[in-house]
Amino acid sequence: MCRIFGYIGPEKVADCVLREVSNLQLAGGPDQQSFKHGTGWAIGNNRLSIVDLDNGEQPYELGEHISVVFNGEIYNHEALRGELEQKGYAFDDHCDGSILPAMYFEYGKDFVRYLDGMFAIAVVDTRNESHTLLLATDPIGIKSLYYYWDETKRAFYFSSELPSLLGFENIPKNLWLQGIDSYLTTKAIFGERTMFEGIYTIPASSLLEIRPGTCPEISKWKTYLTATKPIEGFEASSQSLLSYLTNEVNELLKADVPISTLNSGGLDSSLITAIASKHKKGIHSFNIAYEGDWPFDEKAFAREVAEKNGTIHHQVIIDPKEFQNIIPQVVKQLGQPNADPITLSTYSLFEAINQAGFKVAVSGDGADEMFGGYDRYKEAMSCMGDWIRPYVDSLGAINQSSRESLYSNDYKAYLNEKGRMGKAIEEKLRREKGNRLDTILEFERSYRLPNYHLRRVDHLSMAHSVEVRVPFCQPRIVDFASQLTDDERIKGEQVKRILYRSAEGLLPHSVLHRKKQPFTLPINAMMRPGLPLFTFIQEVLDHDTIRNQNLFNVETIDLLMHQQAHQPSDKTALALWSVMMFQLWSAQFGVSIGSHSAKEEVLI
Repeated sequence: MCRIFGYIGPEKVADCVLREVSNLQLAGGPDQQSFKHGTGWAIGNNRLSIVDLDNGEQPYELGEHISVVFNGEIYNHEALRGELEQKGYAFDDHCDGSILPAMYFEYGKDFVRYLDGMFAIAVVDTRNESHTLLLATDPIGIKSLYYYWDETKRAFYFSSELPSLLGFENIPKNLWLQGIDSYLTTKAIFGERTMFEGIYTIPASSLLEIRPGTCPEISKWKTYLTATKPIEGFEASSQSLLSYLTNEVNELLKADVPISTLNSGGLDSSLITAIASKHKKGIHSFNIAYEGDWPFDEKAFAREVAEKNGTIHHQVIIDPKEFQNIIPQVVKQLGQPNADPITLSTYSLFEAINQAGFKVAVSGDGADEMFGGYDRYKEAMSCMGDWIRPYVDSLGAINQSSRESLYSNDYKAYLNEKGRMGKAIEEKLRREKGNRLDTILEFERSYRLPNYHLRRVDHLSMAHSVEVRVPFCQPRIVDFASQLTDDERIKGEQVKRILYRSAEGLLPHSVLHRKKQPFTLPINAMMRPGLPLFTFIQEVLDHDTIRNQNLFNVETIDLLMHQQAHQPSDKTALALWSVMMFQLWSAQFGVSIGSHSAKEEVLI
């Protein structure tokens, strides 16, 4: 696990700049820093050593012409190394990434199709007169890769984290103006855009190729790793799923450092913890809760799971009175706004895991998107009329009508000209020809899961030098899930039916037979007059700043604060939280709300 960065262009980037870029994402790879450059290019990495701790120095090289830096884990590296050795390749170590130059030399751009893991990879190939930089992302988008293309200078820069990318000189920090509507419509920025004008993220399962003087070209690729679903029926399929999941968890437990699990007390993480404990004795499981008595407290369920499976259980308790001290660090590590308050809990949880001496945690993230676990899926399936508009509205930090009242008149006029994200998502969904549930889950796997969910987990875990492994996002599990029928996923009031069936006997009755609770931070209860979070938000939502930005309506924000003080609700609390996170981000990164590109671009 590492962080990577680099550039290709006509001018040399000074070594001091490369070191600064590296230092800005040092927490994601504190064990080793290195970079290599040639004429018009450089690549570098920060290493978090997980496999073959004494070796694995990057860049990995094959001869004089192929150099690779890599962020992630290749779980099938031993099998691939054996195949390559039979073809005549030799290796000096057993690090998972050391096979990558040989894989690229042997299979060209198709090399990624053989890889079982999570990754962001950069390859420099100087065999031809015009050298090539190739960037690759994993099938589901677990590992982020950001880039900026300077069309004037014909220079290209990339990095694993946004603050690090901004460490390259002369990358502008301009606001992508439509991004505000995008953010409030979906709680994050979906697709290839970021909140910075001109800075993009490489989508999941993509290759970006660039040569000196040419524009970057992005193409998609498909993995060779697939799964077979039995045709005998629901029971056979549930057992087959458990078998696949058991194999994946077993593979993800391999490392040369201690491994822990996340255990929220819900189905997904509890099942991962149960499977892991059967394959590895002495598993440490971590749960987070809040000091005091708050809604959605699941620590009792997490403890039951730990006791049933014999894990060494860590109960992490954080004090909501300290949240205002955490928020700026969370904003910095994310690099752009995320409207889910759970970011604070996520950040604190991984801090505790690091302090307990762990570099790896296995989580249950992604199960809802694979097997149909959210109430919005169930509601869309039961809707007799137009399901698309209510579904899109359910994604937002603020619903459509409230967003319109929140925006300033000038910003609404701008959106009338340029277009709104909600409308773009609706149109995209209406164009799809598949059945309703498949359409929803494919959209969420392609957009919401990587951009809103996995990116948050990746950035906030690596802020504390912790690697998160996600069995439910493994290619074979994704492929298996895509073959399921509607009834195997959702039937009536039952969600994730096949996963619940697979977990029978492995988890306590209390976990399997209770209503699903959101894994969230109860900010409505915590954002009340007299509590630190309410005061903090009042201070951040400064009238003069908001008027100068001319993006939001000051009177509407005042009304929201009054409502939260006198008639508090989840809806009002999340609206205020979302605007606050944007304000903190724009101030912390010194974002300019000045000139903007006139170029028309697809929103999603």
